[in-house]
Amino acid sequence: MAGHSHFKNMMHRKGAQDAKRARVFARLIREITVAAGQGMPDPAFNPRLRAAVAAARAGNMTRDTIERAIKKAAGEGATDNYQEVRYEGYGPAGVAVIVEALTDNRNRTAGEVRSAFAKNGGALGETNSVSFMFNRVGAIRYPSSAATEDAMLEAAIEAGAENAVTDEDGHDITCAVEDFFSVRDALEARFGGPESARLEWRPTTSVVLDEEKASSLLKLLDVLEDSDDVQNVYANFDIPEAVMSRLSA
Repeated sequence: MAGHSHFKNMMHRKGAQDAKRARVFARLIREITVAAGQGMPDPAFNPRLRAAVAAARAGNMTRDTIERAIKKAAGEGATDNYQEVRYEGYGPAGVAVIVEALTDNRNRTAGEVRSAFAKNGGALGETNSVSFMFNRVGAIRYPSSAATEDAMLEAAIEAGAENAVTDEDGHDITCAVEDFFSVRDALEARFGGPESARLEWRPTTSVVLDEEKASSLLKLLDVLEDSDDVQNVYANFDIPEAVMSRLSA
């Protein structure tokens, strides 16, 4: 199991995420309200809001819930105090970890993130202490049923994407950050809405973990994910299939 994206990083905890549905929804709603509060409350004219709504729909959030979140942001200024914060540090075995948060209290969030690292074999670092080991990219994902591998690759190239990889999980298209919205919109016009479309941190190198180190790292990621303020977690780890099978047993 490679930790090359948020999607891959978090799949091992699908069961745990299902049990924390309310927390996942809270994050989606927070992103919708912040996106709506910072720009037009109409997804057609607000790319960030459009991406947030797409993520919420992919997470099976109802249309009514999405619309209420947008109306709340537009009508009450609910996002005035939210700040986007990025934390960087090292986990067990020197795994690089990037944490993205959306918070109305930086001191509280910083304390929670620092404690999570300290209590789980890691250490919080300075800004840019590990991000040089990642590339910031636009990432768009479609299920395998959306198109054939050749059709998706051709469409991605025409749209201006940098790469398109197809595996048993689906199609993974990446592009430069500045091209993200144009690539996403071009693919959406051809194949419909994607499973997910977001800006992500993709590691340029990875650390292969044994069972002990993998177990420690996954505990750290679990604690970080449990924070209400944390939106995304990325890490440059690689857990061999045999190790992952033993940990999942």
